[in-house]
Amino acid sequence: MLRQLLPRCTRAVRAAAPAQPALLRPAARAARWYSIQPQAASTAKRMDIEPSRLSIEETKSPKQLVDPAQLVFGKEFTDHMLTIEWTATDGWLEPKIVPYQNLSLDPATCVLHYAFECFEGMKAYKDKDGEVRLFRPDKNMERFNKSAARIALPTFSPTGLIELISKFAKLENRFIPDQRGYSLYLRPTMIGTQKTLGVGAPGSALLYVIASPVGPYYPTGFKAVSLEATDYAVRAWPGGVGDKKLGANYAPCILPQLEAASRGFQQNLWLFGPEEYITEVGTMNLFVAIKDKETGQKELITAPLDGTILEGVTRDSILSLAREKLAPDGWKISERKLTMKQLHEASHEGRLIEVFGAGTAAIVSPVRKISWKGELVDCGLKEHEESGEIALKMKEWMEARQYGDDEHEWSYRC
Repeated sequence: MLRQLLPRCTRAVRAAAPAQPALLRPAARAARWYSIQPQAASTAKRMDIEPSRLSIEETKSPKQLVDPAQLVFGKEFTDHMLTIEWTATDGWLEPKIVPYQNLSLDPATCVLHYAFECFEGMKAYKDKDGEVRLFRPDKNMERFNKSAARIALPTFSPTGLIELISKFAKLENRFIPDQRGYSLYLRPTMIGTQKTLGVGAPGSALLYVIASPVGPYYPTGFKAVSLEATDYAVRAWPGGVGDKKLGANYAPCILPQLEAASRGFQQNLWLFGPEEYITEVGTMNLFVAIKDKETGQKELITAPLDGTILEGVTRDSILSLAREKLAPDGWKISERKLTMKQLHEASHEGRLIEVFGAGTAAIVSPVRKISWKGELVDCGLKEHEESGEIALKMKEWMEARQYGDDEHEWSYRC
């Protein structure tokens, strides 16, 4: 009887199963193991994030606003926080906006022992009419879900969380200074909260969002940085989690940064492999503007999304702007590998135009020199310059969309 039933069951399962994605079809089975996409812990049909269930408890002790000129990144925080709990049994519970407060965690909470933690970095801006806007929140939520899924935390509806963050940002709008260059830095965070020392997928989690008013990254104008090319420590590797925004990725980078600082450099330039491929600068993506040796064509290059760099929202925005505004002027826009040796060669031959980092905090961060194998490699800036032309243009184009001067689909009205 069992032998008769098995073929029927197999046919039924095959009929009910969705078609295999191309990645997993027989023709593609030779793909490396780390190309398999992680699945979320919350694949069962449980309650998703539901904005209509939001409750708001406003603070009875509003904080005094800090002079915008005195703001330090990540030091001051707003009156409230957004919190949503999740359990494996019920899914996402009611979202709440409550007064900013400490978390209460058992000493055995799994996030404290096994680093079940991921986060996002995004900003809310105030336009000339006083309206609050988010910048490309869909991209942040897409990456947030990928990060959560990779470490067995629950995923969620992006639109639901965007709506909640929008309401939270509007509630805290008094903390956003009206001056250009100021914004509200938003930190969505998810942690595993199950009390256990067993290693396994957490049965409970907490998603919370806090906010910090911030000023211009360079309040007195650009200050070009100098980097130390780092080959003795590796930030990320194929098959690892360097392409996800996990807290565990950041702490190991602090010691190499301190060592670079002790030698007079502001950040590390992370190199990878015996070829010394250029990956990221500090916690930012890196862009290199260069002239082709044979044709003289200008090319803007950034590392490809191969698992060794973070999929930056600012990176993606710069690439889109470059294809829209630079490509028509003859620029080639590339996502490809570039070695430190090739960058060094371009500098010596006068073909290196400029180098800059890209990230949420600064938008762009110009680079003056890179220390490599005992030599300071010049990155195209004249002695009196703090930024190259492309970095300046990118900052202007980005801010025009962030603050709503250039009406665009990237700008989300709260």
